[in-house]
Amino acid sequence: MLKLIDRSGSGTLASLPITKGSLLGGVYAYLDQQNQVVIVDGNRDLLRIAHTSNSLTVTSRLSLASAIAADDAVVGVIPAYDGRVWFVTAAGTVGAVDTATGAVATYELPAGEKVANSVSTVPGRFAVTSDHALYLFDTTATTPALRWRYAYDRGAARKPGQLSWGSGATPVFFGPSTGHEYVAITDNADPHTNLIVLPTDGPATPVCVRPLFTDLAASGTENAPVAYGRSVFITNTYGYDYPKLPDDAGTSVPADADFTGGVTRIDVDATGTGCSVTWKTTTRSAALPRLSLTDGKLYTVVQEGLLNTFSLAAIDSGTGVVSDRTTLGFGLVDPLQTAGTVIDRTYYQGTVTGLVRIEATS
Repeated sequence: MLKLIDRSGSGTLASLPITKGSLLGGVYAYLDQQNQVVIVDGNRDLLRIAHTSNSLTVTSRLSLASAIAADDAVVGVIPAYDGRVWFVTAAGTVGAVDTATGAVATYELPAGEKVANSVSTVPGRFAVTSDHALYLFDTTATTPALRWRYAYDRGAARKPGQLSWGSGATPVFFGPSTGHEYVAITDNADPHTNLIVLPTDGPATPVCVRPLFTDLAASGTENAPVAYGRSVFITNTYGYDYPKLPDDAGTSVPADADFTGGVTRIDVDATGTGCSVTWKTTTRSAALPRLSLTDGKLYTVVQEGLLNTFSLAAIDSGTGVVSDRTTLGFGLVDPLQTAGTVIDRTYYQGTVTGLVRIEATS
């Protein structure tokens, strides 16, 4: 179901049924340049959905059934700089759609590899993480052209606090000059997850493979890195208690663990030949942080205390110091490690039961 929400907080203005696809198919939709929602539904149709003040209307429908198997579903969809819409399915079909002609070009990842995270694109490049490897494609070719494949350490099993066995990270492009000299993911190594940074030009030779949260017994993350310039920010979700897991998630090892939390900043050195930890904290981030370049703070929901109180808070990106806490409540406002959205100095955060609106007062 797609819902149109009143920003002032008065409730739902309109609803539109969407045929159910994969668990994450609706999460990884996007808004296009005309403010239309772009999503692939469970019928394998690429939809564009416009809105008025009180309605939602499908304005275009393009079938992708010829390129996607009947028992498969799209996980991530994104607009690329080449003008096409790129997508990836749970079973590993990478596709590029020319929406003007309806032509779809595809590339199949190796049999047995699954995709449980979204996709990223920059000029000339497209990246996707499977449960075995990170893939970088050239988007200037007519069909998706693989530049390289980097097989990461996927560990022995799914860790508690993750939704699949393998990397929990959507790949993230970043860099100090063009903004996309590097691409980063985290792996699923035992007992500590690693940050992996690779160059987007040249061979798949890591700039660094850096173990994270090594002061803890174990670490892992279901969140994509947040990255800007030479800095990468990562949250530790090991032990985070999701109320529901995908049907094919499998048993975690161990079966259960405490949510230990932690946030860290890692910087790539000026020569691009290594990286080091700048700071780390024990902050239990229960959401994917948003970095504000205006004030240099990471905004997230933190889970604190014996009662597991959830609060919107700001983390100083330079020091890791937490400030500006605003209590949201308890279990019913659990944000499920999703990202919030800022519109006109108002922060909107999805939760297990709905949407929370926090307005800036100064």
